[in-house]
Amino acid sequence: MRTALLIIDVQNALCFGEYAAFDSEGLIERINQVSAKARAAAVPVILIQHESKGGGPLDHGTEGWRLAQGLKVADSDVIVAKTATDSFHNTALLAELQSRGIEHLIICGLQSEFCVDTTTRRALGLGYSVSLVSDGHSTMDNAVLSAAQISAHHTATLANISSFGPRVTPIPAAALRIE
Repeated sequence: MRTALLIIDVQNALCFGEYAAFDSEGLIERINQVSAKARAAAVPVILIQHESKGGGPLDHGTEGWRLAQGLKVADSDVIVAKTATDSFHNTALLAELQSRGIEHLIICGLQSEFCVDTTTRRALGLGYSVSLVSDGHSTMDNAVLSAAQISAHHTATLANISSFGPRVTPIPAAALRIE
């Protein structure tokens, strides 16, 4: 089964400062472990980079928009720009995956309840099976739940979706095997 790794929105503004996700430094380390495994297995690594306009922390070209400090990026990695929570919406992602014959996705990144959740659900709807790195996505606390609770909830919810056919398999970064 042809596999690709999607790293979603691991950008400075979402990892450091006012909008920093829970345990962002540990998250970056775990994502770097996963991407090293992917590159060693010649699995494509696709970095999804959110960009906005209008004075926000992810405005294109700003320091907050840049990929996060400490995130390891290789020359062979593909960067896909997006403007919505769905990494497939009006982007080159689907064409990139189809051109490579990809059937399975490994997904990690930010934020659990927004871009990770939406992209995972869309991937299922498009027929991709997904390995969700269970300790490879995070978010911020909200008024109701802690970031850790939000991430755990979305991991459990996504793993229980069966209506699309393909399934989500949660797996910790250390246990993930890529061949």
